[in-house]
Amino acid sequence: MKVVPSVYHQYLDVFSKVKAEKLPPHRACDHHIELEGSLPPVGVIYSLSKQESDTLRAYISENVEKGFIRPSSSSTGAPVLFVKKKDGGLRLCVDYCKLNAVTRKNKYPVPPMNQLLNLFNGSSIFSNIDLRGAYNLLRIKEGDEHLKCFRTKYSSFKYLVMPFGLTNAPASFQILVNDIFQDLLYVYVVFYLDEIMVFSKSEGEQFTHVSTVLSRLRANNPFAKASNKSPEDSQLAASKKPQSSSIIPWLCQFLPPLHQELFKEDQFTHLFPKKDSCFPLNEEALSQFQQLKEAFTTGPILSHFNPSLPTIAETDASNYALGALLSQVSDSGKHPIAFDSRKLIPAELNYEIHDKELLGIVWALKRWRDFLLSLSSPFEVLTNHSSLKYFMSSKVLTLPTLPDALLRWDDVYPERGEDFISKNPMNYQQLIKQDEKQLWQDSQYRSILEELGKCKLIQDYSLHSSSQLLLFKDWEVVPNDPTIQLSILQKRHDSALAGHPGQEKTLKPVKREFHWSSMTQFIKDYFSSCQQCSRNKNIHHKKFGLLKPLPIPNVPWICLSMDFITQLPLSNSFDSILVIVDRFSKMVVFIPKMSSMIS
Repeated sequence: MKVVPSVYHQYLDVFSKVKAEKLPPHRACDHHIELEGSLPPVGVIYSLSKQESDTLRAYISENVEKGFIRPSSSSTGAPVLFVKKKDGGLRLCVDYCKLNAVTRKNKYPVPPMNQLLNLFNGSSIFSNIDLRGAYNLLRIKEGDEHLKCFRTKYSSFKYLVMPFGLTNAPASFQILVNDIFQDLLYVYVVFYLDEIMVFSKSEGEQFTHVSTVLSRLRANNPFAKASNKSPEDSQLAASKKPQSSSIIPWLCQFLPPLHQELFKEDQFTHLFPKKDSCFPLNEEALSQFQQLKEAFTTGPILSHFNPSLPTIAETDASNYALGALLSQVSDSGKHPIAFDSRKLIPAELNYEIHDKELLGIVWALKRWRDFLLSLSSPFEVLTNHSSLKYFMSSKVLTLPTLPDALLRWDDVYPERGEDFISKNPMNYQQLIKQDEKQLWQDSQYRSILEELGKCKLIQDYSLHSSSQLLLFKDWEVVPNDPTIQLSILQKRHDSALAGHPGQEKTLKPVKREFHWSSMTQFIKDYFSSCQQCSRNKNIHHKKFGLLKPLPIPNVPWICLSMDFITQLPLSNSFDSILVIVDRFSKMVVFIPKMSSMIS
């Protein structure tokens, strides 16, 4: 009890381990099991090792003494199994899978974690209280105990308290919590399963709030653990120093749900959820990975939402995805509140780019509707597509419009350079610009750039205002580099989004965006070499007639086949060969000929 602050010593009985081991009373919210069908089948009794047998015997003895379980002659029963603890010990688990399968599900809501965290805004003092025994604080409804039976080699036993592993256990426990703390929930108390968090803005408030919570616990018999929780240095050290080979598992296990959106901006992190994916362990990837580790272990990444602060929603769209960032401006500057991104669905991929940008705004406003509606002042939406200035005056609107007119347009993004969604590895400008040496090896490309650099005008040629890439009319000029040209065609023709559309449907969109010498012939050659298109292309000629094999001859040299081999190098005035094959013996005769004789 030393970890309990002295100001709360009047509530030490709430932390009593002895009282927590007594059988709790029946309540109106006792756990009830409603079956949808017949009783579940009887489970088998697994073979146990000596260590497992000793653990089972100790578990039965302890819980019979507490009154939590008692012997049973139920016609059903679940098997027991064991899992290893972190300290090497064994934890007994009852396999209620078959019982859960025939139990009618209780859809009582458990609060989402992100909504609970948003309540902490403005609070500076927190107290965390763990309930001792958690689910064991709730009784099984009288008459349902036989359904909680488990079978062992010693005997069958039934639970009188709610065990772990039942499908409706979280819902039943949430009902108990809501019944006890109904008027305090989301005011200064939040519950998540067996965790109580009390949040306050001052020490005086904290004492009052915690005292009220402990008084409620005392009156209703749930008991708490006396512990002093804090992040351990060893845990932080382990997360800071994973081996290079364990980067992918580390990301998958350590990544919190609220921070997953951060990784969607990085070019390399799209690989780690894929099974057997290859992680590019180059210097740039390791450097970014180190920055992510430092961000997680050194300070807060997201701030809590404050309805009184100026709010900014930044949105962007690419050909394949939408991205959004919600920020608020405080005395310390602008700080992120939430990140989000998603891929475009197939129908949205067909939108024009200005409609995709507008879709990004609409999606972001819907995504953070609860935040934005609680603001006391107007908020700003930042996007980088200037055509959205005119969407309210457009005669043809292809998307549902926003309810209010655009108040103003700020040219902010041009100063920042390329936006984060457009830095996707699928971006064509980066594909062309990634190897600048190859650009200068193309003599024609280099000469045009040099002339434009001298402020000379060349008909139909110009430089892109932001990327500084060479344009021919409105098309990006691709240097004479087969690697870049092939990459463009692979994305326009071979990718899953393109779907091998055929020669003409590949040629038209590429011509709308790019220009290089002999482009049409290059695309035709590429298309003719595509094996998948050759196998799956439509057949436009009539179906072949019934094919019958020629009859097998009975004697040699009665039935012959012949053909010419032409366009051979000249030899003794001959440039062709007549090949005659006996179909019976397969004997071959070669006769030299001239092309003039064949014609």
